[in-house]
Amino acid sequence: MKTLSKYILAGVMAAMSLSACKRDFLEREPVSIVRDEDLWKDPKLITGLLANFYNRMPTDLGLTDQAGSQWRNMANYDDAMWSGNSNEEWRNNIINYDRNSWRYYDYGLIRDINLSIEGVDKFSSASLTEAQQKQVKAELRFLRAYIYFELVKRMGGVPLVTEQLVYKFDQEVGYLQVPRAKEAEVYDFIASELDAIKEDIGNQGSTGRANRYTCMALKSRAMLYAGTIAKYNALLTPTVVTANGEVGIPASRANEYLQKSLDASKEVLAGPYSLYRANPNLGENFYEAVVKKANNPEVIFVRDFLVSKSKKHYFSYDNIARGIREDNLGSSSVTPSLNLVESYDYLNGASGELQTRNANNTDYIYYNNLTDIFANKDARLYGTVIYPGAPFKGLTVSMQAGVLSWNTSTNSYNVIEGSDLSSTYTDGKPLVAASGPHRSIMEVSNTGFYLRKYIDANGGSATRGTQSDTWWVWFRLGEIYLNAAEAAFELGGANVASAVTYINAIRERAGFGANSFTTATLTLDKIRRERRNELAFEDHRLWDLKRWRIADQVWNGNPSSTNAMVYALYPYRVVHPTDASKNGKYVFMKMVAPRFRSPRLFQIFNYYSSFDQGILNANPKLVPNPFN
Repeated sequence: MKTLSKYILAGVMAAMSLSACKRDFLEREPVSIVRDEDLWKDPKLITGLLANFYNRMPTDLGLTDQAGSQWRNMANYDDAMWSGNSNEEWRNNIINYDRNSWRYYDYGLIRDINLSIEGVDKFSSASLTEAQQKQVKAELRFLRAYIYFELVKRMGGVPLVTEQLVYKFDQEVGYLQVPRAKEAEVYDFIASELDAIKEDIGNQGSTGRANRYTCMALKSRAMLYAGTIAKYNALLTPTVVTANGEVGIPASRANEYLQKSLDASKEVLAGPYSLYRANPNLGENFYEAVVKKANNPEVIFVRDFLVSKSKKHYFSYDNIARGIREDNLGSSSVTPSLNLVESYDYLNGASGELQTRNANNTDYIYYNNLTDIFANKDARLYGTVIYPGAPFKGLTVSMQAGVLSWNTSTNSYNVIEGSDLSSTYTDGKPLVAASGPHRSIMEVSNTGFYLRKYIDANGGSATRGTQSDTWWVWFRLGEIYLNAAEAAFELGGANVASAVTYINAIRERAGFGANSFTTATLTLDKIRRERRNELAFEDHRLWDLKRWRIADQVWNGNPSSTNAMVYALYPYRVVHPTDASKNGKYVFMKMVAPRFRSPRLFQIFNYYSSFDQGILNANPKLVPNPFN
């Protein structure tokens, strides 16, 4: 003990001696912390702070693997299923959606933004001009408005906190417990904020930072949500409301919100954007409208990535078609459904159901080529989905599930499927193609389709080393046309003619005639189907079904439902040596996707996510959501 005490004393004396030489030793500025007053003096640090906030903007899908699974959720409730590795097979067996599904409650981000807004006023006058201060504050307020939109569309009315809440040690914490605002009040706040900042936000021409048109695009979307919730929640049985309006918007306000959405849409449509039309191949054109970065006049606002700066993602690596993958250990994770494919109409106006049997249902329809069954379809199908025989990256994605071999003794076909990909039949020709589909093999399509939208067509983009920098689109003009069409149609009267104009612009780009819809033929169901087709896998499908209050009807848990189940299309090569008109041709079979187990079941309580019990315990002023 004496020896140890001697060394401790020596250390203390040495420290005292050192402090005598440098008295500010314990008062040095930390190198890993930036003080507020220093941050707001440096424009580069301000830009870095904004970048941090943009990167924290929530989406339920997206292209990255982050908290909440991001793109993997496409298999849970978009027009797709999970065909990837067995570790996530549960995505095909969701018995019902939990009460906490889609929950979001990030008041830490709200607090950070509020503090930053206050920081601009308090510290930035020496480094920023008045116009720059307005611009930064406007950008911060846009981010906050977007966060509140994500909150309200999931949770209903939430506490509206627009300044920092400071704990005072001499007071009870009750003043920090902010009650929920009415659902309508949150939408009103979003609209008023966006109107207030659009003239100050700047960033003209930017796709990575918000500008006035981004503000109006958000207003267009948010007000459409508010208007349709106001209209259709009142028609829901049972109605999902709370006594003081935390959940539920008065039906009397529906047209007010719809008009605001239409007006905001018109402002964006009058701006510098236009529908992408650079490629005469209409299918390729639609694909490029989403993914092409250079000279793309349609995209308004994105989350961008850049391989050269090591900001990239594995979306293409994980979802590239099996037969054309590169150095992948996995692939083909999320695969589109036949349900979606048949939602795309034929260009002659015929309904989109694929023809697999003759008119009398006595035999198959025999196709010379795999792609023939998809001929003359809405071009957005090609731009969204890789179907059997379609090209990608200069290669053909050949698909064959097996052969139908004619049995002369029974006068019927034997269905023969292999246990391996790229296997051959007894005639030396393919039995199962390299891209399947297959009933049970992992990481090959189980539906008969692969994703094209958001898959990077550049060389090496599906490799572990290179990866992809395809961007995630928050807003593009295609959505704004659809928002305008829906709002105008819902408002009725003279607005219906405008709705026809807006929807036909979208359809004409997809290959339909210039006036494919008229005021006599346009219906709400057709507008809704246009949204499904145009915006597939862009994080709209779930929220559209919810705001229309039909999610519980579409995903009704019925195993016989063509909506609640995910369906597949399997192509087979015909082996019929005695009939040259059929031999070597292709036939198709429709079926429930073999790996898809449970029908989707959306219940009334799923229209609003539950609050975490810890949040309710911390703030007893919060009213729980109905049925939760």
